[in-house]
Amino acid sequence: MLAMMLVTVLGLALFETVSSIDNAIINAEVLGTMGQKARRWFLTWGIFFAVFLVRGLMPWLIIWLATPGIGPIEALFAAFSNDHRVLTAVEEARPALLMAGGVFLVFLFLHWLFLEEKHFGLPGERFISRQGAWFYAIGSVGLLSLVWFAQLRSGSLAFAAVLGSTAFFIIHGFKETAERQESGLAGSALSDLSKLLYLEAIDLTFSIDGVLGAFAFTLSVPLILLGNGLGAVVVRQLTVGNIERIKKLIYIKNGAMYSILGLGGVMVAEAFGVELPEWLTPLLTFAVVGWFFAKSLRANKAKG
Repeated sequence: MLAMMLVTVLGLALFETVSSIDNAIINAEVLGTMGQKARRWFLTWGIFFAVFLVRGLMPWLIIWLATPGIGPIEALFAAFSNDHRVLTAVEEARPALLMAGGVFLVFLFLHWLFLEEKHFGLPGERFISRQGAWFYAIGSVGLLSLVWFAQLRSGSLAFAAVLGSTAFFIIHGFKETAERQESGLAGSALSDLSKLLYLEAIDLTFSIDGVLGAFAFTLSVPLILLGNGLGAVVVRQLTVGNIERIKKLIYIKNGAMYSILGLGGVMVAEAFGVELPEWLTPLLTFAVVGWFFAKSLRANKAKG
């Protein structure tokens, strides 16, 4: 039990780190234009907001709102509860929660695969990237099919699938706006306070991927807080001194996105009642990210 909890926390930390690379790059660009005092605040008190208020509060709120039959304290420790009422409420809400998160992650992957700039790491990626318009067709038909099969099981499951896609388009809109504004903000004359508020808002937006993906690992809020919090601390450290080194790992974003596809698929499968082992999601994350990390190192070595 303890070993599985440790593996889950490490898997969460790795997933949070690699899925937040874009966030770290934006942070580094903006921080480079700020004073030392503001940087120190972001790297100290900013950790509090990133870890406890975002990556701790958000999954707790999601579980609490998804299971109206239990209270806030019960939602916090639901995964460790012996109360039959709590366990029953969480089990009933679990499929819809997994479906919404899974659809969000799959849409996130498809958008990257079809529409976003990337270093091509696998055969076929270059061809698919030239068919960008098909993202909307494949996403729409895929969602339609998923909703059809989901409604055969329950209306709440079908609604969760639509909710996941809706959340993707809303959150992705905010992320695209933030990325467009980043270059202008870095060279602007805005105060350090304004830039700090901007960075915290960006962190909130980018953290959605990690929080929803965390439900593929566990529904335990304390474990999500530990794993995602550890990943958030790592991202802060990368922001400070190692961002150029991270940029050289040209396929690490590929690893993050393929692990997102895997986690999204696991969540959708479990939402339909497929029983999968607990160790699958951490193993999948370590294997996929590790493979693309090694591929990046080989590419750098070949360049000399």
